Amino acid sequence: MERKRSRADIIHDMLSIIQDRKGKIKPTHLMYKANLSHKQMKGYLDYLISNKFVEKVEDGDRQMITITKKGRDFFSRYRQLREFEDTFGIN
Repeated sequence: MERKRSRADIIHDMLSIIQDRKGKIKPTHLMYKANLSHKQMKGYLDYLISNKFVEKVEDGDRQMITITKKGRDFFSRYRQLREFEDTFGIN
């Protein structure tokens, strides 16, 4: 049985999705790709914005979510942590 994603896993997934889309994505696309409800998405997005992992920017008439340097740093460090856990069978 698969374990539920932790808060950190969901944040990592969201940042990974944004990074895979060249650092910017529409909020609705992020919600679907991260497999979150609208309410969950809003909560996580508010958290990411308030902690400066991502920013909302206007791109013409569209609102986009972009990853910041702090967000890229978190993404990279979290990936290293997961690799460490997998190497030593800690998860």
